Amino acid sequence: MSDLIREAKEKGVELTADKLDVTDSRDIAYILKKYDIDILISNAGVMEGGPIAEQPLDLIRAMFDVNVFGGLELAQGFIKKFVKQKKGKIVFTSSMGGLWTVPYVAAYCASKHALEAIAEGLKTELAPFNIKIATCNPGVFGTGFNDRGADSIGRWYDPEVNFTPASAFDGVADALANQLDPESMADVIVNVALDAQPNFRNVHPKETEDFVKQLQSEAWSAKS
Repeated sequence: MSDLIREAKEKGVELTADKLDVTDSRDIAYILKKYDIDILISNAGVMEGGPIAEQPLDLIRAMFDVNVFGGLELAQGFIKKFVKQKKGKIVFTSSMGGLWTVPYVAAYCASKHALEAIAEGLKTELAPFNIKIATCNPGVFGTGFNDRGADSIGRWYDPEVNFTPASAFDGVADALANQLDPESMADVIVNVALDAQPNFRNVHPKETEDFVKQLQSEAWSAKS
């Protein structure tokens, strides 16, 4: 946060930066009291990787606290303000993993599936109050997020103890080798935030959108 404030000042960008831990109700209460906004971009997220059959449940719960419950609690607070002013917009940063399940990050995908359901519910329920809801679903972008999610497996996984073979993770390095420039995704999020009538779901890049649609179609004929 200090680096962000410093960089903004150096570049002459007018910016207010504030601490917000979405798992801390006191932080949320402070932010809700201090700020009146028109658009909430709900971007907080963490990724814990690993085979869900063996992944420690406390890690999964902690991930859901950030990706689902924290984001929802923050949104609920601003929604009350939006209802009073009869307008507002919430843009949730979801994931391509919110629309399909990536092996060995299934728990993370589950948290994003939950976020998708929350966003769809809010979209319908808040339409009478002139509150817009949208999601942005990034593909594989080089922000470091995916790399740290992959690293998290090594914090608990032990091939001498766990039944999942280490070879199951052989493709991870290749999958992360050619990540995309995140600037184009940032542009998508900004456009969705500023568009008066954006699409509800915004998957980027187009190749990821096409891939997800293909997988969703194939899921109807997949065998157990």
